[in-house]
Amino acid sequence: MTQLSAPRTVDPALDPRQDGDVSDLGPDLTVCDREPIHVPGAIQPHGLLLIAGAEDQRVVGGAGDIEGMLATEWTGRTLSELLGATHAALLVDAPQDETVVIGRVEGLHAAMDATARFQDGQWLVQLEPQAAQWTDAASLLGWLDRAGSALERAADLKTLCERAATSFREVTGFDRVMVYRFLDDDAGVVIAESRVPELGSFLHHHFPASDIPKQARALYIRNRVRVIPDVAYVPQPIRPKELSRLDLSDVDLRSVSPIHLQYLRNMDVAASASISIVKDGILWGLVACHHRTPRTLAFGQRMACQALAGSVARQIRSREEAEDYRERLQLRSAEDVVSGKVLGEAPLSDILIETSEDLRRMLGADGFALLQGRDLHRTGRCADEADLREIAAWVRTVGGAQALHTHALSKRFPRADAYRALASGLLAVVLSGDEPIILMWFRAEQIELVNWAGNPHKAAVAVGDTLSPRASFEAWTEEVHGHAKPWTLPEIEAAQRIVRELYEARQTRRIRELNRELGATVADKESLLVQKDYLIKEVNHRVQNSLQLVSAFLSLQARSEGNADLSKSLGEAQRRLSAVALVHRRLYSDDNVEMIDLARYLEDLVTEMKSSMGPDWTDQFSTDFAPVTIPTDAAVSIGLILTELVINANKYAYAGAVGPIAISLEQHRNRFRLIVADQGQGKTGTRSGFGTRMLNAMVDRLGGTIENTNNHPGLRVIMTAPIGAPEPAGLP
Repeated sequence: MTQLSAPRTVDPALDPRQDGDVSDLGPDLTVCDREPIHVPGAIQPHGLLLIAGAEDQRVVGGAGDIEGMLATEWTGRTLSELLGATHAALLVDAPQDETVVIGRVEGLHAAMDATARFQDGQWLVQLEPQAAQWTDAASLLGWLDRAGSALERAADLKTLCERAATSFREVTGFDRVMVYRFLDDDAGVVIAESRVPELGSFLHHHFPASDIPKQARALYIRNRVRVIPDVAYVPQPIRPKELSRLDLSDVDLRSVSPIHLQYLRNMDVAASASISIVKDGILWGLVACHHRTPRTLAFGQRMACQALAGSVARQIRSREEAEDYRERLQLRSAEDVVSGKVLGEAPLSDILIETSEDLRRMLGADGFALLQGRDLHRTGRCADEADLREIAAWVRTVGGAQALHTHALSKRFPRADAYRALASGLLAVVLSGDEPIILMWFRAEQIELVNWAGNPHKAAVAVGDTLSPRASFEAWTEEVHGHAKPWTLPEIEAAQRIVRELYEARQTRRIRELNRELGATVADKESLLVQKDYLIKEVNHRVQNSLQLVSAFLSLQARSEGNADLSKSLGEAQRRLSAVALVHRRLYSDDNVEMIDLARYLEDLVTEMKSSMGPDWTDQFSTDFAPVTIPTDAAVSIGLILTELVINANKYAYAGAVGPIAISLEQHRNRFRLIVADQGQGKTGTRSGFGTRMLNAMVDRLGGTIENTNNHPGLRVIMTAPIGAPEPAGLP
């Protein structure tokens, strides 16, 4: 075991590397993020790679010791001649977007496992020697069943990951197996470990984000199991050299970055394997395997590891959802106590003061303060009055309809560094009005000792023009200041619900006051109310009439035109207009015009689209919408995006005919995903029409991304965007 170094203090208001030694700034680590690791031009030497044309299956290139392991003469021959006619026939109608398992192939000296991937009009066939152990399917399935049962019995996430580490070590035989979880700032921490006694432990040690570059994290999602049997290997170049720029992203034998190999050697690791834990399409963590001597994993072992990693991901998801549900129940119970008092007859400011301690305890805050005009009330451990007023003024300038939250206030508001001991965490909401009420929850600083595997601020060194990874993994302790316990999503949602309840309570009080005034001056006040109500309804009626008039005009024009394409375009415009009109109706049906329930809106929009598209579409839509509350202006864009995706499915997937369309809305932390899937023709060509340009512009406006994936059959379009402004990443 290595010894911990002396704790080092990090001030969040300063660059954590500014300790007087400018060498700490180090080289530009973004070089690693730009390294083209998917086109190494070579493979690892423990296997072979054959490159064959998709049409005639004739081998045009390869890599590895093909002459010594498979055939002395191989260039120009067909896969049928090299692998056997039965194996080659598997590729004729094989899917081109997934790994094809060819099976056992007899080599010159030993049997090999063969798999294939389609890439740029060619088949990339991989051959690896079969291992003596774990080749029997029955034994692997039995082991998977036992390992999966052990995971299901785990009481919590810690036990789950510990059992997973033990199971992965059993199937791989590696000396050390670690379950590594990614944090919000892309750094990672080892949360479980299984190892031989002779090796030191990395349990609870953190690793900086620079240890795993961005493009490597992307490949971990694409390739779920990666093996390096011997870090001292000599790369086997692709032959001929003209094929060296071939994309090997999906090739298991792909040669890895020299920087990564040196990184492993610096850790005294001779062989390694990485198994991805992917939850909801996001890289949650890795199972990192290390061995002191060269060691490989056969194809069957890798498939078992991939299956077990999928089971681990599902178990993690179920436990996180259960924990989230329990937290929401506890918060709802605490909210009921506050809500009962809010509905009283006393002035709202008095009720807030009376319930301030309940509000503080509800969100687990150390202090709570509310400011209305010049009146300030606080409870618990809070900063000085002048500091609280300063924070409230800042909240009013940067806050909006949603809650403002941070667990490192001094990073976003540097002046708060002076009182970070009392206010490192802030959750604030503003109840708008003639005299806004600002509610602020505070969490005290939690000084944390973070154990790093080596100095994270010296993650790499420059040797000449070459970037070399750090050589030291000696435990390095860092004392982190200016951070508080992070606010959870249920806590943030609870604060926003409290504001909505306060808003409703204030509206109720205004109505009560108005009713009392009406009792004194019935005639005048009633007349004013009738006129006001008439004006609102008249404005709403006129806007709706205008929208309906335009929609009816489009429909009439579409029927009168003899041009089918023009009629179809007018119909699409009519559906886009319906999406805008629906938001307007929703605004005038809700009290809160700043936020809207996206699930309810999308459900209504789908119902209206089914009606406008004709009776044949009635049973073709299936929906699954999670409740998500978003700003109203974003709802208009999302409604138009959904309308555009349905139009595209009708137009391109089914060529104007009728077909099934599945629509779902999911929430992942502070982001949501809108998914539209069809079972049509899949992606056809590159679209650049008005609809596509409008779609991309709206996605960019939301600060989101959109991607197309294969739905087997058909196309699955995933639009991801933030629900609110994300908090800047920092140290854990």
